Amino acid sequence: MSVPVVLVHGLRTSRTMWRAQVEALERVGRVAVAVDLPGHGTRIGEPFTLDSAVDTVSGAVDAVGGRAFVVGLSLGGYVGIRHAARHPEQVAGLLAASCSTRPHRVLVAGWSVGAQGIARLPDRGARLNQFFVDLALPPAAAQDVGAGGFALDATNEVLREMSIATPVADLARIEAPVWLVNGAFDHFRGEERRFLAACRDGRLVVVPRATHLVSLVQPARFTRVLLEALDEVEARAAVSAET
Repeated sequence: MSVPVVLVHGLRTSRTMWRAQVEALERVGRVAVAVDLPGHGTRIGEPFTLDSAVDTVSGAVDAVGGRAFVVGLSLGGYVGIRHAARHPEQVAGLLAASCSTRPHRVLVAGWSVGAQGIARLPDRGARLNQFFVDLALPPAAAQDVGAGGFALDATNEVLREMSIATPVADLARIEAPVWLVNGAFDHFRGEERRFLAACRDGRLVVVPRATHLVSLVQPARFTRVLLEALDEVEARAAVSAET
């Protein structure tokens, strides 16, 4: 029986960013569910906390049978790491993309100052956000990201919560296999070797010609990594069942 997949989006985006992956997974007969985190997508207006985000992932895994392969990008990757450390029984494997830097206090504080300035713009930064989306992404990916709307007001709340995240310590607690996937030009891959060393059963994949939004700028390559990871998880499970 194939392992279902739960996908967790990045900051300010929503579950619609995973359209290419969900369609690819469904084409090969897999169950794939993308969730909206609190404060994003269909849940804009809800307060975001790391605990509520982890609860969202946990609920989605329960809904697909109680055990799944969890995929997260950026904020979703940090949430996926935290979820796997706290709910090991739910995780057959974890793919944590674009989140191989610890949320240092200085880094978070600097980002927060910038976010507060953007929030004071008359449109709360909507045009600026759209400019960077169109600049950074292919048209189809930009359409997928925009389909669920942008959580322009979520940034500061998320950053406050990220100040208590402990991804390296959490990775050290995860027994399931972990894939760290980063774009070659991702500014969040600065500590990927440290993150890899923390994993009990980890591997690092760097996607050529990809930026931070690796699943969107290189969807075919990213999906191939995901499918190969799923095959490995299931092959290992089959061997364990035979012994």
